[in-house]
Amino acid sequence: MKDVLNFLTDNPTFYIATNSPEGPRVRPFGFIMEDGGKLYLTTSNQKDVFKQLKADPRFELSATTADGCSWIRVRGKAVFDTRKEIKEKAFKTADFFEMLYQSPDNPVLEFFYISEGEAIFYSFEGTPKTVKF
Repeated sequence: MKDVLNFLTDNPTFYIATNSPEGPRVRPFGFIMEDGGKLYLTTSNQKDVFKQLKADPRFELSATTADGCSWIRVRGKAVFDTRKEIKEKAFKTADFFEMLYQSPDNPVLEFFYISEGEAIFYSFEGTPKTVKF
């Protein structure tokens, strides 16, 4: 799991695919943190991605290095966590939360962790490596 966190921290724009009644949807994300051995992401409960993950928690994300020679695919299920401690930790981790959400008490702010996670690391130079977490 640490390798997944490091890859996504080093390559902070990653793309998440969800399912919707109209078909797959993909959008950029840029925040990930670890807490209690789980990888957390965030969104707003005003966005379609939140509604899609609530309806079908399965998702996949992908990121690539700046040179395009290595990339990762992660799949799992979104489990929403409403604990205030998670929101407070995120505000301490990333400055942009205050600008976007003003406070950890903002009711639109949602966090989810990756359950049943599986990451596959790819490279033009080697064999894919799979990590389950």
